[in-house]
Amino acid sequence: MSEKILQIPFLPEVKSKTPIAEIDQLLDQLPKMKLNFAPWLQYDEKPLVQFSIAHNGFAVLLRYDVSETETLARFTQPNEPVYRDSAVEFFIGFDQNGYYNLEFNSLGTCLGGYGNNREHRTDQPAALLKTIQSFAKKPVVADGLSRWSLALLIPVSIFRFDPITSLSGKKCHVNFYKCGDDLQKPQYLAWNNIDWPTPNFHLPQFFGDAEFM
Repeated sequence: MSEKILQIPFLPEVKSKTPIAEIDQLLDQLPKMKLNFAPWLQYDEKPLVQFSIAHNGFAVLLRYDVSETETLARFTQPNEPVYRDSAVEFFIGFDQNGYYNLEFNSLGTCLGGYGNNREHRTDQPAALLKTIQSFAKKPVVADGLSRWSLALLIPVSIFRFDPITSLSGKKCHVNFYKCGDDLQKPQYLAWNNIDWPTPNFHLPQFFGDAEFM
């Protein structure tokens, strides 16, 4: 386990009916953390990817900002393989038994699952994934770069294998990723570094520690 500890701030101003566009603006004002690691040297494409994260007790509030040479967005239905598009991902576990993978393309389409490794996962129901609110800003291309952002409200009901009534005070293990399997130049970035011979984000031993404040 990494020594990196992420403290996730509490935003009391975000209520159950706060519009996601307003949450997007609040997240944009928070400190941003970079996905600095490209663990596999054969994939040397390294876009600029940052995220800001907070919570309001009943939901994780997350925003990604991406600047890349190519943005691919094809999948529109829950649990389609969005990792083949330009995708950002959030993995989180609350104990040692399993973790949740939540993967999004630039449209906000989500693939979600739960398990303790890559091979043994339970898909999240499409109806449940649709309860995640998203606010996607379409890519703007300038100076040879495509820039886009995605804000997300992930309700605690997504974490259905853990009895969570409030995130406040919860400790967890997390990692944040950027990928794009079908891009002309595939890319694999991580917030917490991964020491593994081939691309694989499903390695909870390389997650970082986090705490919801």
